[in-house]
Amino acid sequence: MTVRGIRGATTVACDEEQAVLEVTAQLVKQMAQENNLLPDDIASVLISTTVDVTSAFPAKAVRTIEGWTYVPVMCMHEMDVAGGMPLCIRVLMHANTSIGQKDIRHVYMNDAVKLRPDLAGQ
Repeated sequence: MTVRGIRGATTVACDEEQAVLEVTAQLVKQMAQENNLLPDDIASVLISTTVDVTSAFPAKAVRTIEGWTYVPVMCMHEMDVAGGMPLCIRVLMHANTSIGQKDIRHVYMNDAVKLRPDLAGQ
């Protein structure tokens, strides 16, 4: 097995706690499912948000997913670059897996699909 990085991103319609937690949990679950991962396979999860997401720590959503209590999770803000996608939550998941680098399934949801059109429908 090797540690692989799995990328994902989503957007939230508005900066409200429940909305942030819901889209984050949905994204993380989808990333794990697409790559056939169990919580014990996950080494860590890094989550960044654009600076306009301030209502909740997205890591809280991950910690409340059944079986994910002990997965190390950390949040931070994304660089504030002019013209960047607003209300965006990005995830970098490190997982122990035998999946080859080219076969990793990265997940982009909602408006964040615009970030990586090359990965759409992979």
